[in-house]
Amino acid sequence: MERRKFLGSVSLGAVGIGMLGSCKGGMKGDGNTTNNQVNSLPPSYRTKIKSSFSSSNSQGANDRVVLALIGAGGWGTGLAINVMDINKNVAIKYVCDVDDTRGGMAIAEIEKRQGNAPIRVRDMRNIFDDKEVDGVIISTPQHWHGLASIWAMQAGKDVYVEKCVSFTIGEGQKMVEAAMKYERILQCGTQNRSAAYNFSARDYIKRGELGDIVAVDVMELDDGPIPFKEKEESSVPDTIDWDLWLGPAPKVPYSISRNKSWLNYWDYSGGAELSNGAIHQIDLARFVLGDPGFPKSVYCTGGRYLFDDKRDVPDYQMTTFDYDKFVMTLKTGAFTPYMSKASSEIRNSDLFPEWKLNCEKIIIYGTKRVMFLGRMGAGWQVFEKDGKIAAQEYGRFPLKSHIENFVDCIRTRNQPNAGIVEGHKSSVLVHLANLSYRAGKKQLMFSPEYEIITNDATAQTMAEGSYRKGFELPTTI
Repeated sequence: MERRKFLGSVSLGAVGIGMLGSCKGGMKGDGNTTNNQVNSLPPSYRTKIKSSFSSSNSQGANDRVVLALIGAGGWGTGLAINVMDINKNVAIKYVCDVDDTRGGMAIAEIEKRQGNAPIRVRDMRNIFDDKEVDGVIISTPQHWHGLASIWAMQAGKDVYVEKCVSFTIGEGQKMVEAAMKYERILQCGTQNRSAAYNFSARDYIKRGELGDIVAVDVMELDDGPIPFKEKEESSVPDTIDWDLWLGPAPKVPYSISRNKSWLNYWDYSGGAELSNGAIHQIDLARFVLGDPGFPKSVYCTGGRYLFDDKRDVPDYQMTTFDYDKFVMTLKTGAFTPYMSKASSEIRNSDLFPEWKLNCEKIIIYGTKRVMFLGRMGAGWQVFEKDGKIAAQEYGRFPLKSHIENFVDCIRTRNQPNAGIVEGHKSSVLVHLANLSYRAGKKQLMFSPEYEIITNDATAQTMAEGSYRKGFELPTTI
């Protein structure tokens, strides 16, 4: 699109953007429509992307790596234990969580492995001041991912951050910019990029064995339905710093539902099935397709069909991404007791799922053949018209390889398998799906060049995000 025509189309859609009271300031990212004006340049982070970092601060292959865990729930605890079991020359100096009822298991298991207990802290900023810490593992609720990662990188720490890696489109841009400016390793928790079988699937598609790709179906249809009953507001327990837990999110009274079931609220996540589950499949689909960039439009519909409860997020969403030369659809929800994820047995042996009843599959339709692809070690198979298998490869669960890659990159300064540039692009798909739904189930036109929504002011304002005072993203990285 010519620049003059593009600016004209955006200016019509941007009227009134500054009028929405829900956005209380905060970030105004490069390339975003803000205050009824359009930045005529693409996001500035793109000119700062580096293919390699300086090796001046690299460590030897056997040098000790000191880490800290931020967010000591079940998954974060598992990451900490795995990183120590996989690489014996790693120490975990801190376990950070704003909730004192969490982290005990992590501390006990780490002490068993390294002979001394890590230091428990509530405020992650105390970790960033310690020059001995090389990197951090961030496994907080999603609304903290961006700010925690940026603070860590500004303090000279490498980062492993769980998915969905960002909370808004502009936040992801800032994360890329910080990683490049401070030359920090940022490994995203999209671990399928460390699985060998996915590389072979990518090569198979690249050779043209499927033909031209026309359609891609991505699925995250979990077991269910599961009702939700929101608990009443109550006084804040002495064991938690609720203000720190909220961080960038709006100030609200304490509720155990928000604290423990945060995936049901827009203030803290993009939904359990979409931003916490399907992000793996979205990222994997992009990976095997050669990492296409951004779609030119997105349409998402759905709703709370099964229970009339107070949950923010829908129990089903159907999203269509238009990539111009192919279409990607995404189905997410929790209402299919007859479908299931690939079992641990499948993920760690020479077995394939029963594709018909696999709830997390990717189907890639070419003009010659069709590929069924599973995440987290479920492998892939390609079928001919007569149902015969044209090619296949078994998989293995990739978490071990992914964590090893992170620690190796801390030492070598090589780029990680799941770096923030592609992590940002995959996360944008999650954000666009939710923005389309929240804007009234409306098709949103998106500019891949400028990374802005061009036809809906409300959605574009939400895409920029808002941050509570004291927890704003830095204007200048």
